[in-house]
Amino acid sequence: MNSTERHEARYQRRKAARIEKKAKALKEFGDFGAVFSFDHLYASYRASIKGVGWKASTQRYKSSALAHIAKTQEELLTGKYRSRGFYEFDLVERGKPRHIRSVHISERVVQRCLCDYCLVPALSKSFIYDNGASLPGKGYDFAVSRVTRFLADHYRRYGNEGYALIFDFSKYFDTAHHEPIFEQFRRSGIDGNLVRLSEYFISNFGDVGLGLGSQVSQIAALALPNKIDHFIKDVLRMKQYVRYMDDGCIIDRSKKQLENCLHHLRRLCAAHGIRLNEKKTQIIKLTRGFSFVKVRFRYGRTGKIVRKATYQGVRHMMQKLKIFRRWVDRGRMAAADVAASVTSWLGHMRRFHSYFAVQKVLRQYNQLFPGGTYGLHHLQTV
Repeated sequence: MNSTERHEARYQRRKAARIEKKAKALKEFGDFGAVFSFDHLYASYRASIKGVGWKASTQRYKSSALAHIAKTQEELLTGKYRSRGFYEFDLVERGKPRHIRSVHISERVVQRCLCDYCLVPALSKSFIYDNGASLPGKGYDFAVSRVTRFLADHYRRYGNEGYALIFDFSKYFDTAHHEPIFEQFRRSGIDGNLVRLSEYFISNFGDVGLGLGSQVSQIAALALPNKIDHFIKDVLRMKQYVRYMDDGCIIDRSKKQLENCLHHLRRLCAAHGIRLNEKKTQIIKLTRGFSFVKVRFRYGRTGKIVRKATYQGVRHMMQKLKIFRRWVDRGRMAAADVAASVTSWLGHMRRFHSYFAVQKVLRQYNQLFPGGTYGLHHLQTV
């Protein structure tokens, strides 16, 4: 056997091993009956009611949970399952109005089961490692730590000379096209019934767009720019790239290279029906610092990575305290709830090097809520 034959034999063995591994995995999360087993639906029900047990609809569902789960399983296996529609409401988050279409608790159980035992394991295998939102073991802290790691690696190689390309998708959930998502569902190898059910949940939001209150929409939003992620990582060879849902950051020594990335990014976004927010998409010199996922990154004098909370976030907390004061005076809110909110915010702020901003907020808190049982003088600040 010559070297060419040995290489071919080794390739065939590896190919056979890959096919066998994929077939074994698909038997677990690609079969409709296996995904929607009673045990999986019950585990999904237990996960779905966490944090929302106070809702009347959840309590009604819990009162006959086993019967509801058994009925849902029968409807799924016989192809008779239908959505019960949405609870629609508006809210304002950090000054942005958002229209929420939240699914009923019975559908939330089905969607969680579909995501946890099928879509997430099937689709996430093709995601880049630095796709950091809504996946087990990842999230906001993961994205922040990856940018910190990239900046540290860059400084060791090139010092603080370099640039960051920051981009943002405009109205991402409202304008997402369905066909590229459906294509990824079909290519994943899962059961045709699972594909049709996934497409059904997304199509309920209309011909275009995804719903903010749907778990299937969350995994679909991760999958939609997957080809863009791989083009940036694998074709353009931009290793210091991280994406957190609709926000992205690329770090490189060459401004020209980042301009080339931006050119391809615009082209790929247009091909996938994604709109770039041109106001927030920019190339910034690292010596100036940049903001990503509400964190202000910059280099210190010794090369230390300094992470500051954005001014808007601190200002928003100070405005909330004034509102809380009025609510407490009217009896709409308890002082203990205000203290819990501030304590939660302090936990969030421990991610940053923002000592003076924290002290400023605490001073305002103690002025608005002086002394008493719920004063925060005793809390350690960052």
